[in-house]
Amino acid sequence: MVLRIFGWSFAVSAAALVTAFLYGGMTAFVLVLILGILEVSLSFDNAVVNATVLERMSAFWQQIFLTIGILIAVFGMRLVFPLLIVGITANLGPIEAINLALEKGDPTQPGTYGYLLDQAHPQIAAFGGMFLLLLFLDYIFEDRDITWLSWLERPLARIGKLDRLSIVVAAVALVLIASFLAEDVGVVLLSGMLGLVTYLAVNGLGALFDEVADGDAAVRSGPSGAAKATGKAGFFLFLYLEVLDAAFSFDGVVGAFAITADPILIALGLGLIGAIFVRSLTVYLVRQGTLAEYIYLEHGAHWAIGALAVILLITVGDIHVNEIITGLVGVALIGAAWLSSLVARRWLATSQGDEGGAGLDVADSPAEKSRT
Repeated sequence: MVLRIFGWSFAVSAAALVTAFLYGGMTAFVLVLILGILEVSLSFDNAVVNATVLERMSAFWQQIFLTIGILIAVFGMRLVFPLLIVGITANLGPIEAINLALEKGDPTQPGTYGYLLDQAHPQIAAFGGMFLLLLFLDYIFEDRDITWLSWLERPLARIGKLDRLSIVVAAVALVLIASFLAEDVGVVLLSGMLGLVTYLAVNGLGALFDEVADGDAAVRSGPSGAAKATGKAGFFLFLYLEVLDAAFSFDGVVGAFAITADPILIALGLGLIGAIFVRSLTVYLVRQGTLAEYIYLEHGAHWAIGALAVILLITVGDIHVNEIITGLVGVALIGAAWLSSLVARRWLATSQGDEGGAGLDVADSPAEKSRT
């Protein structure tokens, strides 16, 4: 199972590392390896959330996500997107942006490719931060039978019954961030609003076309449904996943310039190694039924999303958060959720052995009761 799912990832990673060595020697080899590890560590929560959506898609749309989606992730977000951002912000044509990217220069020096992309960071962070913040808020404001941090999640679910509360909270957060941290208030507000509108549009279209089995209502944490989504519903789930991947990739793409400004190495490390490994991890989680087995994993991933959203939003000003810290926060939250799930599983297995499992539920576990 592992080799079948991750086989292509290992093969492509080896090819990317060989290409890097031929392109720039051992230095390029090491840089691409570091970038690949950075992307995987930053995007583990992305894989968990992707899996929650992917398992609701039909086999056809799952395959589209794993083929065309990879091309978009590798070449679109990790190669074309930075060039597009530099071209728009510096008023450069496509060829000029490519030539500038291929120039060897200090990314801290004005006029270089790395410097121009760094200057566009407030807009990128505001857009991605708002998209992820709304995803997080929609999740924690939803009333759920099983909660992880019950002492916090249950009160939030109660106040989440207020209609459109997530939008109100996100909009207030954007205004405060733009007013107190941003140098260019108008640009940050516009970018943040575009992120908010993009989330609402994709989420709304997904909910509109998602035909849920037996008349079940769609949940609010992104496009969803109990039935396998096909047709238009599958398309909008696919679109949702691609926008979600883009939002997650912002910090990795921008953070990569702290390591190297070479777009070829960034594409090899973030794209061919990082993005493809994240796709394989997503498939593994779906095929193994990991999210059903470790019931708090999805909760931990969404709390990691919330942390990433906050980090992106506070960096619209002069505040810099090291990419390693960003990755460690996500890994720590997901790791804690995994451990909690493991404890709950063991308690449930023990209780079923002692009492035959009659009427037992994870919500009855000591871990759950201690948090109520």
